[in-house]
Amino acid sequence: MAEILRRLTNASSFSVLQDKLENWHRDYHMFSCDQNVNRCCELIELTAKIQGQLFNILNITAAEGGHYGGVDTLKTRFLPWLGSCFSISRPSIAEDTSLHFFQDAAEKERKMKELLLSHESEIRKMEAQLNSTNLQLESVTAELEEAQKKLDDTKCKSATTLLATEDEILQLKAELVRSRSPSPLPLLSRSSSPLRSTSPTRAQLTNSSRHARLVSRFSDLYTMERLDAQSLLRRYIPDLEMVQRIIFIAVMESFQKAKLAYRQFKQQVRKTLSTSHFGPESLEDAAVDYIVRNLDLYDVLCSVNNVILAMNKNPQISFPPEVDFRLICPLIRETCRVAFAMQTLDTPLDLAYGSSGELFNNAKYRRSFDSDFSAPLVAYYVWPALVEGSTVVVKGEAVTKRGALWSRNRSRSASPTRSRSLSPARSVRFSDKRSMSPGRLTTRHL
Repeated sequence: MAEILRRLTNASSFSVLQDKLENWHRDYHMFSCDQNVNRCCELIELTAKIQGQLFNILNITAAEGGHYGGVDTLKTRFLPWLGSCFSISRPSIAEDTSLHFFQDAAEKERKMKELLLSHESEIRKMEAQLNSTNLQLESVTAELEEAQKKLDDTKCKSATTLLATEDEILQLKAELVRSRSPSPLPLLSRSSSPLRSTSPTRAQLTNSSRHARLVSRFSDLYTMERLDAQSLLRRYIPDLEMVQRIIFIAVMESFQKAKLAYRQFKQQVRKTLSTSHFGPESLEDAAVDYIVRNLDLYDVLCSVNNVILAMNKNPQISFPPEVDFRLICPLIRETCRVAFAMQTLDTPLDLAYGSSGELFNNAKYRRSFDSDFSAPLVAYYVWPALVEGSTVVVKGEAVTKRGALWSRNRSRSASPTRSRSLSPARSVRFSDKRSMSPGRLTTRHL
């Protein structure tokens, strides 16, 4: 008997039974009805095996005690318990209740399988629709790319045709002047004043097309270069207002320096042409026409350097000491080029002047999205307005807030005037052998 009990102890049958019972309890809700019934039958079989071994041990133990060994215990404990197992009261439910339970479980299992199959079918349909949509999207994207290529080709052909047409017009106008005045030199000698021709120059013929292109380019500066500069500045300056102030002042300074460079360049061209010019257009028209044909001679890098120097002395803006305003050189350079070219128009384009704290002008500016739309005063300007004389060509952008004038005066009194001078290590150095300043302009280049 002791050997049988030892084997039962070493087998750890009750531990195995407990583990299986815990595992079944943990996974009960994830199993199907058949799996749960199968697990229960497995536990019953394991329990029956353990009970068989215990009954064998009980038989051997009682035999070792002789005919009367253990009789009292069997009578008082084992036999009453064994009798109670067979005398369970009749349940109050119907006899076929268990059958109904099994039928309900089978029905639920069937419905679960149907739902699972339906769900998988819907997933496959959605995947098919997604694949079809992706194919359509790729097809539309390819068509858009092809249309964009065709549009670019058309633009290039149109630009080439426009240039060719302008050249033909100029050639025809020149031939018409020659046919009307076959000997201009004698006519010039008879008159003490220079001969003025009614034939328009290239600058005058292309004025409208250049005007449209420059206005479009100015709008591109707002939507492209301005946003790029703002993204770069936000890496070093967390204050969005200060970033937008810096960009606005950079654009205003670029126009000022470009207009100054244009006046100097034009004066040098007039001085150089005056010694050899004899018509048929006036000296002023000839100078403007030359500048239009040779815009690449504009020393834009010199203007960029002057703009940065002026911004470093401006007390309204600040910049971290570890970086410099050279960070937004692309915006300044392109703005200078656009501003310089705008001065060659019949009516030059300029920027409207604006200062913080003044009344908002709805005719020149639009409010930014974060403005107080009921505030009458301008806190600061985001982008200047483009004007042609007194006519607004492109509206600017401003931020309006209540108490803008008071906050502006308070900030000025609280912060000292800043004047930054560039150190030799941080000064802007530009060198371009191809660009020509007005001082280096001679007759040989005209």
